[in-house]
Amino acid sequence: MRTLEEVQATLQIAKLNDEDLQKTIHCLSFGENVSSADYCLMELDDTLCKHIEAGQSLVIRGDADERAVLCSGDKTYDLKIADTSNMLLFVPECRTPDQLTNSQESSHVVHTKIWGFSNSYWELRKQRPKLKKLRKVLMENPYEGPALGGQEENTENRYTIQDLLETIQASEEELKTNLETIHACQIDGYWRMLDFDYEMKLLSHVTQLVDSESWSFNKVPLQTSLEELAPLEPKEMIEHCLNCYGKRYSENDKVFYALHEDKVCRGTALLLLQNAVKFNLREFQEVWQQSVPEGMSTRLDQLKSVALVDRNSRPETISLLRVEDLSEDTLERFNHLFTLRDKWTEDDITPYIQDLCGEKQTTGALLTKYARSSMQNGIKVFNSRRPVAT
Repeated sequence: MRTLEEVQATLQIAKLNDEDLQKTIHCLSFGENVSSADYCLMELDDTLCKHIEAGQSLVIRGDADERAVLCSGDKTYDLKIADTSNMLLFVPECRTPDQLTNSQESSHVVHTKIWGFSNSYWELRKQRPKLKKLRKVLMENPYEGPALGGQEENTENRYTIQDLLETIQASEEELKTNLETIHACQIDGYWRMLDFDYEMKLLSHVTQLVDSESWSFNKVPLQTSLEELAPLEPKEMIEHCLNCYGKRYSENDKVFYALHEDKVCRGTALLLLQNAVKFNLREFQEVWQQSVPEGMSTRLDQLKSVALVDRNSRPETISLLRVEDLSEDTLERFNHLFTLRDKWTEDDITPYIQDLCGEKQTTGALLTKYARSSMQNGIKVFNSRRPVAT
Protein backbone atom coordinates (compact mmCIF):
# COMPACT_ATOMS: atom_id res chain seq x y z
CA MET A 1 0.00 0.00 0.00
CA ARG A 2 1.27 3.43 -0.87
CA THR A 3 2.32 5.77 1.88
CA LEU A 4 1.56 9.51 1.95
CA GLU A 5 5.20 10.21 1.08
CA GLU A 6 4.99 8.04 -2.04
CA VAL A 7 1.80 9.82 -3.11
CA GLN A 8 3.42 13.23 -2.63
CA ALA A 9 6.46 12.13 -4.65
CA THR A 10 4.17 11.04 -7.49
CA LEU A 11 2.44 14.46 -7.40
CA GLN A 12 5.82 16.20 -7.74
CA ILE A 13 6.73 14.07 -10.77
CA ALA A 14 3.34 14.96 -12.29
CA LYS A 15 4.02 18.65 -11.43
CA LEU A 16 0.78 18.94 -9.43
CA ASN A 17 0.46 21.19 -6.38
CA ASP A 18 -1.08 19.23 -3.51
CA GLU A 19 -2.60 22.47 -2.17
CA ASP A 20 -4.93 22.50 -5.18
CA LEU A 21 -6.22 19.03 -4.33
CA GLN A 22 -8.52 17.56 -1.68
CA LYS A 23 -6.90 16.66 1.64
CA THR A 24 -8.38 13.15 1.41
CA ILE A 25 -6.43 10.98 -1.05
CA HIS A 26 -8.02 7.72 -2.22
CA CYS A 27 -5.50 5.00 -2.97
CA LEU A 28 -7.25 2.37 -5.11
CA SER A 29 -6.33 -1.30 -5.42
CA PHE A 30 -8.08 -4.28 -6.95
CA GLY A 31 -9.65 -6.81 -4.62
CA GLU A 32 -9.28 -10.54 -5.11
CA ASN A 33 -11.15 -12.29 -7.97
CA VAL A 34 -12.37 -9.05 -9.54
CA SER A 35 -14.05 -9.51 -12.93
CA SER A 36 -15.82 -7.22 -15.38
CA ALA A 37 -18.62 -9.83 -15.61
CA ASP A 38 -19.57 -9.49 -11.95
CA TYR A 39 -21.61 -6.28 -12.33
CA CYS A 40 -23.71 -4.36 -14.84
CA LEU A 41 -24.14 -0.59 -14.78
CA MET A 42 -27.33 1.21 -15.71
CA GLU A 43 -27.71 4.95 -16.25
CA LEU A 44 -30.92 6.28 -14.64
CA ASP A 45 -32.57 9.68 -15.00
CA ASP A 46 -33.82 11.63 -11.97
CA THR A 47 -37.31 10.13 -12.21
CA LEU A 48 -36.06 6.55 -12.11
CA CYS A 49 -33.55 7.35 -9.35
CA LYS A 50 -36.37 8.67 -7.17
CA HIS A 51 -38.43 5.60 -8.12
CA ILE A 52 -35.66 3.31 -6.80
CA GLU A 53 -34.94 5.44 -3.74
CA ALA A 54 -38.65 5.26 -2.82
CA GLY A 55 -38.34 1.47 -2.63
CA GLN A 56 -40.06 0.79 -5.95
CA SER A 57 -38.77 -1.80 -8.41
CA LEU A 58 -37.71 -1.86 -12.05
CA VAL A 59 -38.42 -4.99 -14.10
CA ILE A 60 -36.69 -6.25 -17.24
CA ARG A 61 -39.23 -7.92 -19.53
CA GLY A 62 -38.95 -9.93 -22.73
CA ASP A 63 -38.87 -13.49 -24.05
CA ALA A 64 -35.71 -15.09 -25.44
CA ASP A 65 -36.56 -13.97 -28.97
CA GLU A 66 -37.43 -10.38 -28.00
CA ARG A 67 -35.29 -7.32 -27.40
CA ALA A 68 -35.36 -6.68 -23.65
CA VAL A 69 -37.10 -3.63 -22.20
CA LEU A 70 -37.07 -2.14 -18.71
CA CYS A 71 -40.36 -1.18 -17.05
CA SER A 72 -41.20 1.02 -14.11
CA GLY A 73 -44.73 1.17 -12.74
CA ASP A 74 -45.96 3.40 -15.56
CA LYS A 75 -43.32 3.62 -18.32
CA THR A 76 -41.34 1.39 -20.67
CA TYR A 77 -37.69 1.91 -21.65
CA ASP A 78 -35.52 0.47 -24.39
CA LEU A 79 -32.25 -1.06 -23.14
CA LYS A 80 -29.12 -0.35 -25.16
CA ILE A 81 -25.49 -1.11 -24.32
CA ALA A 82 -23.27 1.97 -24.52
CA ASP A 83 -19.50 1.41 -24.65
CA THR A 84 -17.08 3.85 -23.06
CA SER A 85 -13.35 4.31 -23.65
CA ASN A 86 -12.84 5.04 -19.94
CA MET A 87 -12.87 2.14 -17.51
CA LEU A 88 -15.70 2.48 -14.97
CA LEU A 89 -14.73 1.30 -11.47
CA PHE A 90 -17.06 0.11 -8.70
CA VAL A 91 -15.65 1.49 -5.47
CA PRO A 92 -17.83 1.09 -2.33
CA GLU A 93 -17.58 3.85 0.28
CA CYS A 94 -15.56 6.05 -2.05
CA ARG A 95 -16.71 9.61 -1.44
CA THR A 96 -16.94 12.18 -4.24
CA PRO A 97 -15.41 15.67 -3.89
CA ASP A 98 -18.77 17.25 -3.00
CA GLN A 99 -19.09 14.76 -0.11
CA LEU A 100 -15.69 15.65 1.31
CA THR A 101 -14.84 18.50 3.63
CA ASN A 102 -11.51 20.24 4.04
CA SER A 103 -11.70 20.01 7.82
CA GLN A 104 -8.54 17.94 7.80
CA GLU A 105 -5.52 20.21 8.28
CA SER A 106 -3.12 17.87 6.49
CA SER A 107 -3.36 15.41 3.64
CA HIS A 108 -4.12 11.79 4.47
CA VAL A 109 -4.43 8.57 2.48
CA VAL A 110 -7.54 6.35 2.46
CA HIS A 111 -6.98 2.86 1.06
CA THR A 112 -10.03 1.64 -0.95
CA LYS A 113 -10.70 -1.68 -2.69
CA ILE A 114 -12.13 -1.88 -6.21
CA TRP A 115 -14.98 -4.41 -6.31
CA GLY A 116 -15.43 -4.52 -10.07
CA PHE A 117 -15.03 -2.68 -13.36
CA SER A 118 -16.76 -2.27 -16.70
CA ASN A 119 -16.22 -0.70 -20.11
CA SER A 120 -19.93 -0.38 -20.87
CA TYR A 121 -23.28 0.42 -19.28
CA TRP A 122 -26.98 0.09 -20.03
CA GLU A 123 -28.46 3.25 -21.53
CA LEU A 124 -32.23 3.77 -21.21
CA ARG A 125 -34.50 5.47 -23.71
CA LYS A 126 -38.23 5.87 -23.16
CA GLN A 127 -40.23 3.99 -25.78
CA ARG A 128 -43.74 2.88 -26.66
CA PRO A 129 -44.91 -0.26 -24.85
CA LYS A 130 -45.09 -3.34 -27.09
CA LEU A 131 -48.79 -4.13 -26.85
CA LYS A 132 -49.54 -5.87 -30.14
CA LYS A 133 -48.81 -9.19 -28.46
CA LEU A 134 -51.51 -8.52 -25.83
CA ARG A 135 -54.37 -8.77 -28.31
CA LYS A 136 -52.75 -11.87 -29.86
CA VAL A 137 -52.49 -13.84 -26.61
CA LEU A 138 -55.97 -12.85 -25.42
CA MET A 139 -57.48 -13.90 -28.76
CA GLU A 140 -56.13 -17.42 -28.23
CA ASN A 141 -59.27 -18.01 -26.17
CA PRO A 142 -61.82 -15.19 -26.67
CA TYR A 143 -64.90 -15.10 -24.46
CA GLU A 144 -68.02 -16.02 -26.44
CA GLY A 145 -70.51 -15.84 -23.59
CA PRO A 146 -71.52 -18.22 -20.81
CA ALA A 147 -71.24 -21.92 -21.62
CA LEU A 148 -74.51 -23.46 -22.73
CA GLY A 149 -76.10 -26.25 -20.71
CA GLY A 150 -73.98 -29.40 -20.73
CA GLN A 151 -70.98 -27.68 -22.35
CA GLU A 152 -67.69 -27.15 -20.58
CA GLU A 153 -65.87 -23.85 -20.98
CA ASN A 154 -62.40 -23.89 -22.49
CA THR A 155 -60.01 -23.20 -19.60
CA GLU A 156 -56.82 -23.17 -21.68
CA ASN A 157 -54.88 -20.03 -22.59
CA ARG A 158 -56.32 -17.84 -19.85
CA TYR A 159 -54.22 -15.12 -18.26
CA THR A 160 -54.21 -13.33 -14.93
CA ILE A 161 -52.76 -9.82 -14.73
CA GLN A 162 -49.53 -11.33 -13.38
CA ASP A 163 -49.36 -13.77 -16.33
CA LEU A 164 -49.75 -10.84 -18.73
CA LEU A 165 -47.05 -8.81 -16.96
CA GLU A 166 -44.66 -11.72 -17.46
CA THR A 167 -45.60 -11.99 -21.14
CA ILE A 168 -46.16 -8.41 -22.39
CA GLN A 169 -43.38 -5.82 -22.66
CA ALA A 170 -45.17 -2.95 -20.95
CA SER A 171 -45.47 -1.35 -17.53
CA GLU A 172 -48.42 -2.34 -15.34
CA GLU A 173 -50.17 1.00 -15.87
CA GLU A 174 -49.69 0.88 -19.66
CA LEU A 175 -50.94 -2.72 -19.71
CA LYS A 176 -54.09 -1.92 -17.73
CA THR A 177 -54.82 1.12 -19.91
CA ASN A 178 -54.58 -1.00 -23.06
CA LEU A 179 -56.77 -3.74 -21.59
CA GLU A 180 -59.45 -1.08 -21.23
CA THR A 181 -58.81 0.21 -24.77
CA ILE A 182 -59.31 -3.22 -26.36
CA HIS A 183 -62.47 -3.84 -24.28
CA ALA A 184 -60.97 -6.74 -22.32
CA CYS A 185 -62.70 -7.74 -19.10
CA GLN A 186 -61.88 -9.81 -16.04
CA ILE A 187 -63.87 -13.04 -15.76
CA ASP A 188 -63.22 -15.43 -12.86
CA GLY A 189 -59.88 -13.70 -12.21
CA TYR A 190 -58.67 -14.01 -15.82
CA TRP A 191 -58.45 -11.24 -18.42
CA ARG A 192 -60.44 -12.10 -21.53
CA MET A 193 -61.17 -10.41 -24.82
CA LEU A 194 -64.72 -10.70 -26.01
CA ASP A 195 -65.38 -12.42 -29.31
CA PHE A 196 -66.29 -9.54 -31.63
CA ASP A 197 -69.66 -11.02 -32.65
CA TYR A 198 -70.53 -11.54 -28.98
CA GLU A 199 -69.53 -7.96 -28.15
CA MET A 200 -71.78 -6.69 -30.95
CA LYS A 201 -74.59 -8.91 -29.67
CA LEU A 202 -74.32 -7.25 -26.25
CA LEU A 203 -74.32 -3.80 -27.84
CA SER A 204 -77.38 -4.71 -29.90
CA HIS A 205 -79.26 -5.79 -26.75
CA VAL A 206 -78.48 -2.45 -25.13
CA THR A 207 -79.42 -0.25 -28.09
CA GLN A 208 -82.63 -2.20 -28.75
CA LEU A 209 -83.62 -1.77 -25.11
CA VAL A 210 -82.94 1.96 -25.29
CA ASP A 211 -85.11 2.17 -28.41
CA SER A 212 -87.99 0.08 -26.99
CA GLU A 213 -88.03 2.10 -23.75
CA SER A 214 -87.70 5.43 -25.61
CA TRP A 215 -84.77 6.41 -23.40
CA SER A 216 -82.33 9.14 -24.32
CA PHE A 217 -78.94 7.76 -25.39
CA ASN A 218 -77.45 10.22 -22.91
CA LYS A 219 -79.41 8.76 -19.98
CA VAL A 220 -79.46 4.96 -19.89
CA PRO A 221 -80.29 3.69 -16.36
CA LEU A 222 -77.92 0.95 -15.23
CA GLN A 223 -80.14 -0.92 -12.79
CA THR A 224 -83.16 -1.09 -15.10
CA SER A 225 -80.94 -2.20 -17.99
CA LEU A 226 -79.47 -5.03 -15.91
CA GLU A 227 -82.90 -6.20 -14.76
CA GLU A 228 -84.44 -6.09 -18.26
CA LEU A 229 -81.54 -7.86 -20.00
CA ALA A 230 -80.70 -10.37 -17.25
CA PRO A 231 -82.70 -13.18 -18.98
CA LEU A 232 -80.54 -12.71 -22.10
CA GLU A 233 -76.98 -12.15 -20.82
CA PRO A 234 -75.04 -12.06 -17.53
CA LYS A 235 -75.40 -8.73 -15.74
CA GLU A 236 -71.61 -8.36 -15.60
CA MET A 237 -71.42 -8.51 -19.39
CA ILE A 238 -74.18 -5.92 -19.86
CA GLU A 239 -72.43 -3.54 -17.47
CA HIS A 240 -69.11 -4.19 -19.22
CA CYS A 241 -70.71 -3.31 -22.57
CA LEU A 242 -72.06 -0.06 -21.11
CA ASN A 243 -68.58 0.77 -19.78
CA CYS A 244 -67.05 0.14 -23.23
CA TYR A 245 -69.56 2.18 -25.21
CA GLY A 246 -70.72 4.78 -22.72
CA LYS A 247 -69.72 7.13 -19.92
CA ARG A 248 -70.88 6.38 -16.39
CA TYR A 249 -72.32 9.10 -14.15
CA SER A 250 -74.60 9.42 -11.12
CA GLU A 251 -77.73 11.49 -10.64
CA ASN A 252 -79.94 11.46 -7.53
CA ASP A 253 -78.09 8.40 -6.21
CA LYS A 254 -78.82 6.46 -9.41
CA VAL A 255 -76.24 5.33 -11.97
CA PHE A 256 -76.70 6.23 -15.64
CA TYR A 257 -74.67 5.87 -18.84
CA ALA A 258 -74.37 8.31 -21.74
CA LEU A 259 -73.75 6.18 -24.83
CA HIS A 260 -70.88 7.48 -26.97
CA GLU A 261 -72.17 8.03 -30.50
CA ASP A 262 -68.78 7.69 -32.18
CA LYS A 263 -67.99 4.38 -30.42
CA VAL A 264 -71.39 2.85 -31.24
CA CYS A 265 -71.16 3.92 -34.89
CA ARG A 266 -67.58 2.68 -35.13
CA GLY A 267 -68.47 -0.75 -33.73
CA THR A 268 -71.37 -1.07 -36.18
CA ALA A 269 -69.09 -0.16 -39.11
CA LEU A 270 -66.54 -2.80 -38.09
CA LEU A 271 -69.31 -5.39 -38.03
CA LEU A 272 -70.29 -4.45 -41.60
CA LEU A 273 -66.73 -4.34 -42.92
CA GLN A 274 -65.23 -7.41 -41.27
CA ASN A 275 -66.28 -9.88 -44.01
CA ALA A 276 -65.96 -7.60 -47.06
CA VAL A 277 -62.72 -7.09 -48.99
CA LYS A 278 -64.01 -3.79 -50.37
CA PHE A 279 -67.35 -2.07 -50.02
CA ASN A 280 -68.93 0.43 -52.41
CA LEU A 281 -68.59 3.62 -50.35
CA ARG A 282 -71.99 5.09 -51.16
CA GLU A 283 -73.78 1.81 -50.49
CA PHE A 284 -71.81 1.29 -47.29
CA GLN A 285 -72.75 4.72 -45.95
CA GLU A 286 -76.41 4.02 -46.60
CA VAL A 287 -76.36 0.60 -44.91
CA TRP A 288 -74.23 1.92 -42.05
CA GLN A 289 -76.63 4.75 -41.26
CA GLN A 290 -79.57 2.34 -41.39
CA SER A 291 -77.77 -0.05 -39.03
CA VAL A 292 -77.04 2.37 -36.18
CA PRO A 293 -79.70 3.24 -33.57
CA GLU A 294 -82.17 5.91 -34.59
CA GLY A 295 -80.99 9.34 -33.54
CA MET A 296 -77.29 8.61 -34.09
CA SER A 297 -75.38 10.00 -37.07
CA THR A 298 -72.59 8.20 -38.91
CA ARG A 299 -69.53 10.08 -40.21
CA LEU A 300 -66.43 8.79 -41.98
CA ASP A 301 -64.14 10.53 -39.47
CA GLN A 302 -65.46 8.03 -36.88
CA LEU A 303 -63.51 5.35 -38.76
CA LYS A 304 -60.03 6.84 -38.57
CA SER A 305 -57.41 4.11 -37.98
CA VAL A 306 -59.90 1.27 -38.68
CA ALA A 307 -61.07 1.78 -42.30
CA LEU A 308 -59.54 3.21 -45.46
CA VAL A 309 -61.47 5.12 -48.13
CA ASP A 310 -60.25 4.97 -51.74
CA ARG A 311 -61.39 8.16 -53.50
CA ASN A 312 -59.50 7.30 -56.70
CA SER A 313 -61.36 4.10 -57.53
CA ARG A 314 -64.61 4.12 -59.50
CA PRO A 315 -66.87 3.67 -57.73
CA GLU A 316 -65.26 4.93 -54.52
CA THR A 317 -64.67 2.14 -52.02
CA ILE A 318 -64.02 1.57 -48.33
CA SER A 319 -62.18 -1.37 -46.76
CA LEU A 320 -61.16 -2.55 -43.32
CA LEU A 321 -57.66 -1.50 -42.24
CA ARG A 322 -57.13 -1.49 -38.49
CA VAL A 323 -54.00 0.10 -37.06
CA GLU A 324 -53.74 -2.65 -34.42
CA ASP A 325 -53.20 -5.19 -37.22
CA LEU A 326 -50.10 -3.36 -38.47
CA SER A 327 -46.49 -3.93 -37.40
CA GLU A 328 -45.12 -2.12 -34.35
CA ASP A 329 -41.81 -1.66 -36.19
CA THR A 330 -41.76 1.78 -37.84
CA LEU A 331 -39.96 0.79 -41.06
CA GLU A 332 -42.09 -2.33 -41.53
CA ARG A 333 -45.23 -0.26 -40.94
CA PHE A 334 -44.31 2.29 -43.62
CA ASN A 335 -43.30 -0.43 -46.08
CA HIS A 336 -46.63 -2.18 -45.63
CA LEU A 337 -48.63 1.04 -46.00
CA PHE A 338 -46.83 1.86 -49.25
CA THR A 339 -47.57 -1.62 -50.63
CA LEU A 340 -51.26 -0.92 -50.01
CA ARG A 341 -51.16 2.49 -51.65
CA ASP A 342 -48.38 4.21 -53.62
CA LYS A 343 -49.25 7.72 -52.48
CA TRP A 344 -50.95 8.90 -49.32
CA THR A 345 -52.32 12.26 -48.27
CA GLU A 346 -51.28 13.38 -44.81
CA ASP A 347 -54.88 13.11 -43.55
CA ASP A 348 -55.13 9.49 -44.73
CA ILE A 349 -51.79 8.23 -43.39
CA THR A 350 -51.69 10.09 -40.06
CA PRO A 351 -54.14 7.75 -38.21
CA TYR A 352 -51.91 4.82 -39.20
CA ILE A 353 -48.63 6.25 -37.90
CA GLN A 354 -49.79 8.37 -34.94
CA ASP A 355 -49.10 5.56 -32.46
CA LEU A 356 -45.49 5.26 -33.71
CA CYS A 357 -44.56 8.72 -32.43
CA GLY A 358 -42.12 8.69 -29.56
CA GLU A 359 -41.91 11.27 -26.81
CA LYS A 360 -41.94 14.80 -28.29
CA GLN A 361 -42.06 13.32 -31.82
CA THR A 362 -44.60 14.34 -34.45
CA THR A 363 -46.11 12.51 -37.42
CA GLY A 364 -44.50 15.19 -39.59
CA ALA A 365 -41.06 14.14 -38.35
CA LEU A 366 -41.82 10.49 -39.12
CA LEU A 367 -43.00 11.36 -42.64
CA THR A 368 -39.85 13.41 -43.25
CA LYS A 369 -37.67 10.43 -42.27
CA TYR A 370 -39.56 7.57 -43.92
CA ALA A 371 -41.41 9.16 -46.87
CA ARG A 372 -40.90 11.60 -49.73
CA SER A 373 -43.42 14.36 -50.39
CA SER A 374 -44.65 15.74 -53.72
CA MET A 375 -47.59 17.72 -55.06
CA GLN A 376 -50.40 15.99 -56.95
CA ASN A 377 -53.31 18.09 -58.27
CA GLY A 378 -52.44 20.78 -55.74
CA ILE A 379 -52.46 18.33 -52.80
CA LYS A 380 -49.33 17.21 -50.92
CA VAL A 381 -48.90 13.44 -51.05
CA PHE A 382 -46.30 11.07 -49.60
CA ASN A 383 -44.67 8.05 -51.20
CA SER A 384 -41.90 5.64 -50.18
CA ARG A 385 -38.25 6.75 -50.15
CA ARG A 386 -37.25 3.37 -51.58
CA PRO A 387 -38.72 0.90 -54.07
CA VAL A 388 -41.38 -1.22 -52.40
CA ALA A 389 -41.96 -4.86 -53.35
CA THR A 390 -45.58 -5.57 -54.10
